[in-house]
Amino acid sequence: MGLTQWIYAIVQWVLDKLLSPKPPPPNAVLSRPRIAVIGAGLTGVSAAAHCVGHGFDVTIFEAGDEKNLGGIWSRVNNTSGLQIHSIMYRFFPSLQWASGYPDRQQIISQITQIWKQYGLQDRTKFNTRVTAVYKDKQGRWIVNDPSNGRYDGVMAAVGTCGEPKIPNIPNQEAFQGEIFHSSHLTGKTAEGKKVLIIGGGASAVEALEFVIHTNAAKTAVLARSDKWIIPRNAVVDILLSLNVFGEETIFSWIPEGLLRLFFYRDLQDLAPTQTGLFTGTPMVNSDIFRQIRDGHAEWLRGDIIAFTDHGIRFNHRAKGVPKGGPGREEEVAGDMVIMATGFQRPSLAFLPANVFKDPYTPPNWYLQVFPPQEVSICANNCTYVNAIGTVGNYHIGIYTRLLLMFLVDPLARPHEAWMERWIDMTRWIKSKAPGGAFDFFTYSELIYWFVFCVAVNPFRWKWAFFVFFGVGTALPLAVVRHENQLRNGLGMSKRHS
Repeated sequence: MGLTQWIYAIVQWVLDKLLSPKPPPPNAVLSRPRIAVIGAGLTGVSAAAHCVGHGFDVTIFEAGDEKNLGGIWSRVNNTSGLQIHSIMYRFFPSLQWASGYPDRQQIISQITQIWKQYGLQDRTKFNTRVTAVYKDKQGRWIVNDPSNGRYDGVMAAVGTCGEPKIPNIPNQEAFQGEIFHSSHLTGKTAEGKKVLIIGGGASAVEALEFVIHTNAAKTAVLARSDKWIIPRNAVVDILLSLNVFGEETIFSWIPEGLLRLFFYRDLQDLAPTQTGLFTGTPMVNSDIFRQIRDGHAEWLRGDIIAFTDHGIRFNHRAKGVPKGGPGREEEVAGDMVIMATGFQRPSLAFLPANVFKDPYTPPNWYLQVFPPQEVSICANNCTYVNAIGTVGNYHIGIYTRLLLMFLVDPLARPHEAWMERWIDMTRWIKSKAPGGAFDFFTYSELIYWFVFCVAVNPFRWKWAFFVFFGVGTALPLAVVRHENQLRNGLGMSKRHS
């Protein structure tokens, strides 16, 4: 073990000891509020562990069987791994990463370990697809039907990656080679083959990992548009996520210029000129440029026309020409085609219809995850569109603890009107963002949202250490009991905002 890895192991040990909630003893009877967690992926398992660690009861509902534990990570290739450094992927305090960039097996192992450590085996219902969440006459949540129990809060954790998205491309049946989706490559090999990757997003990164690991002869990425690519470097990725405004600013040319100068270098034709860095999720990959410079790969901008017997008919567009615009038609030959076309977004249609009323529809919710109409619902990690940062970090626990705070403390609970005003304010602040206020954010902007949420209401101040660090539940709960006694004594049982 090198010095850097040894220091990292010590840091992880300290974080575990300071911030991990204590697992409940076997057969523990946990208290209300009781939370229904929809989805047993990374987010669902983490959120459920936080709940039981703080003494609150949960039930996890998972549509698949136990093989689906871990969500999207249970379905991707064995060659897949983190592109960002694991210091930015600490979805639970007790995580002990063995490397800076863990692979799929290590990630699944950590998720499973948390699931078992916090006794969630007996609190998980597999093969239970959630189709409806609704309230009973007492205002408690029912999941599918009353036989599944009643709940005080709902944590939707279905993620953003569902079934593979496979486009219908003309003449596909004529292709003489192999065609795979980027998530179905385990057990396959591209050794000695010319591989065509259709798509230029995160799924293309997964495909590139595969072709590099299996020694493809040459690779061509066929992308419809230019996309920002940033290096696989923890310092660079953290610095980029520090843009607290969460959008393009007058200073955005600085990181964009530095990337062109030091990362793109001789490949500046591939750098976007019409879209800013802080408008969409960038690719995180340091291999593609090296592969291009070594002559093992090429990046082609244009439109897919149709398959041919031995490749793809492609409209190769010049830089700046929009999608579907004029270009040079050519056949790009290949032995294998990988559809790096992403995944269908899982539906949130099981949530009650009233949370989808314009203009406050996802992702335009309070803190992006709480529908103003139902503050006892938290759609954790399944409403975002684009971001610079990570979906697998501390915010999972913060969102979970905010939900718990809202449920147990009436004075800390936001009123629907104030939630809507915060959404309106954020829209106004980011009115110039091309995709809308909530279609893109950075991790520092997310932290600002959390700080604002706690600071704006004095009754939430007592919860600050609990919300941000997961410590100190006894004191705020004791204060809440005294506040409730005082309010009841004064006849003020109505909820305040």
